[in-house]
Amino acid sequence: MQKRTVRRGRPAGSTSYESGPALAFGLAVRAARTELGMAQEELASLAEIERSHMGKIERGEHMPTLALILRIAAALNRSAADLMAVTERNLRAKPET
Repeated sequence: MQKRTVRRGRPAGSTSYESGPALAFGLAVRAARTELGMAQEELASLAEIERSHMGKIERGEHMPTLALILRIAAALNRSAADLMAVTERNLRAKPET
């Protein structure tokens, strides 16, 4: 019996990035950050991620993991549920592209 090799990464042809939710989440984060008068660099530092990554999240270029969403929410003194509620409102307000 031959041992199967495990391949890292996503299976060929699969996608996990959807621009609509990523953009809606980014808008929610940016709105919460600016409401607090917080610089993007400060938020990134509090969430313990690179500022450039935070910029990509806010622009909807990257979809963060659940762990990162929780860290961003904590850095904003909000619950992840609150960020998700705003994200859902943003999705309903704008049709997906």
